[in-house]
Amino acid sequence: MRAINGSESPADLLRHLFDVAVARALPAQILAAHLPAPPTGRTLVLGAGKAGGAMAQALEAAWPVDAPLNGLVITPYGHCPPDYRPRRIELVEAAHPVPDAAGAAAAARILAMAQGLTPDDLVICLISGGGSALLSLPAPGLSLADKQAINRALLKSGASISEMNCVRKHLSAIKGGRLGAACAPAQMLTLLISDVPGDDPAVIASGPTLADATTCGQALAICQRYGIALPAAAQQGLSSGAFETPKPGAACFAGQQMRLIATPQQSLQAAAEAARALGLAAYILSDAIEGESREVGRVHAAIARAVARHGEPFAKPCVLLSGGETTVALRGSMSAPGQGGRASEFLLGAAIALDAEPGVYALAADTDGIDGVGPNAGAMLTPSSLARASALGLQPQAELDAHNAAGFFDALGDLVNTGPTFTNVNDFRALLIL
Repeated sequence: MRAINGSESPADLLRHLFDVAVARALPAQILAAHLPAPPTGRTLVLGAGKAGGAMAQALEAAWPVDAPLNGLVITPYGHCPPDYRPRRIELVEAAHPVPDAAGAAAAARILAMAQGLTPDDLVICLISGGGSALLSLPAPGLSLADKQAINRALLKSGASISEMNCVRKHLSAIKGGRLGAACAPAQMLTLLISDVPGDDPAVIASGPTLADATTCGQALAICQRYGIALPAAAQQGLSSGAFETPKPGAACFAGQQMRLIATPQQSLQAAAEAARALGLAAYILSDAIEGESREVGRVHAAIARAVARHGEPFAKPCVLLSGGETTVALRGSMSAPGQGGRASEFLLGAAIALDAEPGVYALAADTDGIDGVGPNAGAMLTPSSLARASALGLQPQAELDAHNAAGFFDALGDLVNTGPTFTNVNDFRALLIL
């Protein structure tokens, strides 16, 4: 295995692979190739997501300076690229993952901008993960406070992203295809950066421009399954079908185009190629792994231990890669969980299961640079992690049960800090077995 930047540190190698995976999904590298020629009418840019600012920046840079262009894109606070000075596309920052009034106001403006378009006009929608919370326009009869309470409950429930977004679509005035319907009869191109397992375009950011095959009945069943309390207006709207979304085959979606410009699998493939270029065998387990983070960590640990001890199912040295979106269910009546997130919970679950297995290193991080709501992207695990934790008086299982996995790795100095990356293809996990 050749050195990386003059070093053979396992931590350097794993961080290099993470950086390569993120770079593959950066809008500046990929978006321009998907843009059409300007239309005979005007071009309106609408969008939302963690990559919203970077997508808008890439579009502005590539669009002809003499062609009409305007629009509005919403991105989370702190997610505007520092070198971007919007000229033709307005960029609004709002809260994520729990929506706020800034997001609701911007979403209302986006819906208003979609009115009165003609077949000569073109709408380019820039959609990435995080857009669901940012496009926080409640369905009729619901308040922003209602949406905030339901969103918080969903985030704590352990529901999958598909389940959460099914509920969000049906309680929204803009998601679940409603924005796409409002833009008709204009031409429409939706450019998507996928952060969902399976890359279902209708799930990404709750599919604001795309037809929705899910139903009010399914949304209501999800709320019942996870014990999500609903205000009377939401209960009535879902039970009666009044909150139903536009369905596949509706005339308003005729001729609309959609392109996935970045996906988790593409980023994992880029990381695998980077590892192989350094003489290291690389295997992608899956780009669509879901489940409770700590349990997924234990499964990954079992595979890594089998490689380390038995050379099965892969020979060492090698790196195992995976992506997807795990979940963290806050247990019991915990009112103040610790500092944690999906990636750090995965890694602490793996650490406990590996029990300091020699020669096994791991990195788990979110490609958006934010693990949960903390400032870190994820963390790093080494064979010495548990011994160093013990020397500090830390008890791994107790920290995991308190949902303080990020606090655990912070104490070890093993957090991965990137700041916002301005893209989002969700979880990145790499286990290095030497």
